[in-house]
Amino acid sequence: MYTILNKTPLTENAARIDVDAPLVAKKALPGQFIMLRAGEHSERMPFTIHDADPEKGSVAIVYQVVGAGTRELDQLKAGDQLNAFVGPLGKAVETEGLKKVCVVGGGVGCAIAYPVAKALHDQGCELHSVIGFRNRSLVFLDREFGQVSDILKVMTDDGSAGEKGLVTDALRALIEAGHRYDRVIAIGPLVMMKYVSLLTREYGIPTEVSMNPIMVDGTGMCGGCRLTVGGQTRFACVDGPGFDGHEVDFDELISRNRIYEEFEHRRRDEHCRLFDQKVT
Repeated sequence: MYTILNKTPLTENAARIDVDAPLVAKKALPGQFIMLRAGEHSERMPFTIHDADPEKGSVAIVYQVVGAGTRELDQLKAGDQLNAFVGPLGKAVETEGLKKVCVVGGGVGCAIAYPVAKALHDQGCELHSVIGFRNRSLVFLDREFGQVSDILKVMTDDGSAGEKGLVTDALRALIEAGHRYDRVIAIGPLVMMKYVSLLTREYGIPTEVSMNPIMVDGTGMCGGCRLTVGGQTRFACVDGPGFDGHEVDFDELISRNRIYEEFEHRRRDEHCRLFDQKVT
């Protein structure tokens, strides 16, 4: 069992939990993920590692409440135990040799993008960061990104924080201002990563994206996380989660991820009714 050491709310529907997992903390690298199970009968869910402290033996993840599984996780508090916390899994982001990079994060994906940004900063890379949210109430980690970024652009759909617009608007402006990047690293919703990749293709800028398809076991056995990259089948859990954004078939992956939307909505509603009954 893995004890939750701390739980910190970040926005109205997102939080950070720090978990006592010394073996995971010792090996974790930016870009890798863990498979988590809140309770004995809970679903297995993948979460990219937000932070790891080998000295304290703790690993932090950030989650957003979007369905029954994350709602169940959100009900836990400091001192409670997780049934399973397996990792680190997947391949780390390769940062060696990069001199100038733009990291683009969208929504809760910023929690994944931040450790990558920090690693680049710590190795002396010139770092530009673009982070996007729907509105001010959902903005988080902007201060942390500011501390490691030479340039930081905060974008919101409604202009309630930072600048009004999409992350692609800010990225295009930076490129057209004369900035030439060794790589753009985009992490966030699939649609966001698709359009970032389409933009960088115009300018011939190598682009890495972090894939979040349906995942069951995290070891390559179930095949649920398959995607098409460069015309070939790849598995996000063992071949990724980072891939060449110009080679990913985003339309296919977006379509596959929508297969279980109706089931997820029904499961979430059932869980909410069960929770309300317990509360009353």
